[in-house]
Amino acid sequence: MTKPLGILMLDTSFERPVGDVGNAASWPFPVLYKRISGATARKVVSGQDDDLVDAFVAAGQELVAEGAFALTTSCGFLALRQSQLSMRLTVPVATSSLLQIPSLLATLPRGKTVGVITYDRASLTERHFQEVGVKDMPPVAGLPNGGAFRGLIEGGMKYDAQALAGELSMTVEHLLHHHSDIGALVFECTNLPPFSSGISRKFGLPVFDILTLGKWLHSSQPGA
Repeated sequence: MTKPLGILMLDTSFERPVGDVGNAASWPFPVLYKRISGATARKVVSGQDDDLVDAFVAAGQELVAEGAFALTTSCGFLALRQSQLSMRLTVPVATSSLLQIPSLLATLPRGKTVGVITYDRASLTERHFQEVGVKDMPPVAGLPNGGAFRGLIEGGMKYDAQALAGELSMTVEHLLHHHSDIGALVFECTNLPPFSSGISRKFGLPVFDILTLGKWLHSSQPGA
């Protein structure tokens, strides 16, 4: 019997279509969700969530008790808590899609690197990358301040798939224009996977996100 993947969710309320980490239909296997009260997007993105580590651990323990075989999260910025959470929980913990970068770097052709698209470029630091085993910070581009994704996640705006897709495409194009050596993309933000396949087709690059990370975790289960 397939065990569920446990997902630690931020305390948010915006729409989550298929493809988003927070929509159970995004996953080809069972998932369990646990929301952490007070874990707002801004608090976690800004790294001011030290006081919530115990709450994340408690939520993780509850998910494990409910049968979760491994845990992930609904925000890539929780990479900052990778070592804290993995040391205190009893199942594998993959806090962020950024964990895929070391393996990707090892597989790319010589002269190629990984490009990262993040929700907030100013808040994504070297420490986030160090926590997931990335020694040198890769090329990174952030979604624009005041844009559609910020409006959705922090501004209470309605979901506008066309605006979101356009904004993401523009951000990727900007990154590739300045870094022609990018051979693969990693989406830090867990709300970007609904657009991963479209971006991959448009730019001819493989795209890795929270869904590819979760599916990799799941593949380790016997009979998966």
